[in-house]
Amino acid sequence: MSAEVEAYLAALPPHFRAAAETLRAQLKALLPDHIECMSYAMPGFRAPGPKGKMVAGYAAFTHHLGLYPHSGSVIPNIDCAPFKTSKSGVLFAPDHPLPPALIAKIIHARQAELAQ
Repeated sequence: MSAEVEAYLAALPPHFRAAAETLRAQLKALLPDHIECMSYAMPGFRAPGPKGKMVAGYAAFTHHLGLYPHSGSVIPNIDCAPFKTSKSGVLFAPDHPLPPALIAKIIHARQAELAQ
């Protein structure tokens, strides 16, 4: 575990921390051999190896959290309704988390992109 990630999570309000920790556990289950780290000031997971690329990160903001696959081409190709999206991520409220199937779909799409 990354001490930086632990510090990031510890600083969040309780309901945001719980949502972020749940997302973290889901990502860790999908990416068991990946390296947990901080990138662009957000926790995330990097592919193993000395030049491993970022697969996904997540962050908490004032009113929402976001999952970011570190690519501008993953989210536009996935139906994330009813969640709000940007080119780079999908946003959700702490009391309305992303479904595990959607998280898996995003991660698998990012991994496929990295494999090319």
